[in-house]
Amino acid sequence: MESLDKIIKAMRPLSTGISVVLILAAVFSAISLLPGCSYSFTGASISPSVKSISVNYLPNNAPLVQPALSRKLTETIRDKFTSQSGLSLVSSNGDLTIEGEITGYSTEPVAITGDQQGALQRLKITVNIRFTNKQDPKQDFETSFSRFQDYDATRRLSEVEETLIDIINEELAQDIFNKAVVNW
Repeated sequence: MESLDKIIKAMRPLSTGISVVLILAAVFSAISLLPGCSYSFTGASISPSVKSISVNYLPNNAPLVQPALSRKLTETIRDKFTSQSGLSLVSSNGDLTIEGEITGYSTEPVAITGDQQGALQRLKITVNIRFTNKQDPKQDFETSFSRFQDYDATRRLSEVEETLIDIINEELAQDIFNKAVVNW
């Protein structure tokens, strides 16, 4: 921290024309050179020794099965990790591994009108995830994640299902990413 204080003090006499962005870039560059430190603008905290991830196919073990859900959710999670972490996707034995299964896929009424009719329906997806970090087993976890989206009950599920699944899958993938590498 002494060196950071020195940098800040040295910058004070400079004219205000110096961009704050340049100062921040210099500070982040200096921090990234420190051994064992990693920084990401996505908030991910991944050790520099971690290079790869494997995301196993997530089978759909829910009582109600939506045929394309396993493939779509698996791909969304793979895309999230490769795009936001810089890790290489490998088919097996990654430094990080995600596996699990879809355990719930359901719809239910959530808002009832005065005449006992459903005004809103809720599509809910639940997935059980096991995360393994070969480099740091203290980071390993098994957790259930659930997300839902509500839709107008006057519409059939088949009319909105694909869009709702895409939204829920993105939310689930972000939750899994956050738990695995952002450590929230």
